[in-house]
Amino acid sequence: MAIAGPSRWALGLLLVPLLGAPATAQFSILPPTLPPLIGPLQLQQQVSCPALQQRVASLVGAEGPVWSITIADPQGRLLADLNGRRSRLPASNQKLISTAFALDKLGPSYRLTTQLWRLGDGTYRLTGQGDPDLAMPQLQRFAKLALGSGGSSGDIPSLVKLELAEEPAQSWWPQSWSQGDRSAAYGAPITRLALTSNAINDAVMNPPARLQSQLQKTLLQQGGTKVMLNLVSSRNPLPTSAVLLHEELSGPMLTLLSLANNESHNFTAEVLLRQAAGTWDLSEARRLAMEWLAQQGLPMQGVNVADGSGLSRDNRVTSQFVVSLLLRMGQHPYWRSYGASMAIAGRRGTLRNLFVGTPLEGNFYGKTGTITGVRAISGVLQSSAGPIYVSAISNGAGSPNTTIGKVLLAASNGGLCP
Repeated sequence: MAIAGPSRWALGLLLVPLLGAPATAQFSILPPTLPPLIGPLQLQQQVSCPALQQRVASLVGAEGPVWSITIADPQGRLLADLNGRRSRLPASNQKLISTAFALDKLGPSYRLTTQLWRLGDGTYRLTGQGDPDLAMPQLQRFAKLALGSGGSSGDIPSLVKLELAEEPAQSWWPQSWSQGDRSAAYGAPITRLALTSNAINDAVMNPPARLQSQLQKTLLQQGGTKVMLNLVSSRNPLPTSAVLLHEELSGPMLTLLSLANNESHNFTAEVLLRQAAGTWDLSEARRLAMEWLAQQGLPMQGVNVADGSGLSRDNRVTSQFVVSLLLRMGQHPYWRSYGASMAIAGRRGTLRNLFVGTPLEGNFYGKTGTITGVRAISGVLQSSAGPIYVSAISNGAGSPNTTIGKVLLAASNGGLCP
């Protein structure tokens, strides 16, 4: 889990090669091009590569019961499978679900918005969709507009009335998040108007109060004499007479996906789940995400979506489900955006320090997952025989990174599976 993600501008520089500019790095950021699917989408149920199956079993050894490992090719051939249908805690591998859901529903051009409205009685209302990079420069622009739109040029209204539209406090955190996680920066509350993702060194426990304080100070600094700030429910619709004065846009979808998958930013993943579902009611968002997954023809037995980030210990997946999801996204029209959002072994994101100096470096695009007792790494491996889908999830292994590295190296040996 990442405490905070890089700014959208840093990610923009990182992702330049995807947007058409010449790449200057020593490796390509683009994920592998995958061949078209042959036959049904569903993963085959019989292991077709006994040599790799035996190698995987020997690598995990006596720890076999705490592991789920599934390896497949782009045609859905099951190359190796160990406890692939056993339900496991995924940790941040859960983000593979929320980002796939968001990309499919919202598209690669989608951006989150934060908007300033003027109501019929002269009151202003600030609404938002959870931009993880909302910060003081945007607030200063909103304040300037509120002060400058109350009369003729140069006039500053004597009283600025501003409403902040926000979710109810009881929905800021998924109920299944522990109190300890909620107080940490990585477990910051999920709100629509979130300065710096509601995290400083630790979680900001009352985001609306912080926002009110910063806006009050900013409005007074810019010449306001009297400010009235009120909190209203974001679930109440805007009056039909409301006029949009200004909106601030988040980074593009690829930036948001990369914050979630490359940097494992929990806040962003939670926002993407809610926006994809079209509701900030988490119970409804979870239901719609599960419905979407079933519509993709994925094996749903043992799967539960409890949140968008993987911080909840009520989440459950199987390694066969994760590989099937990756297989489905590998055939998706937006695969390149999905694949490009992942960390790269030895090169960037949460995989930057893993498998350095091995044949895996630069050749494995994946998502990590870590909470106490859980380690998961899933993604696409560029092997000598072509792309390979891998999901390795441990719930209690002793040295999981070492084991996963050995499994990936075995999977990359095309000679094992002719």
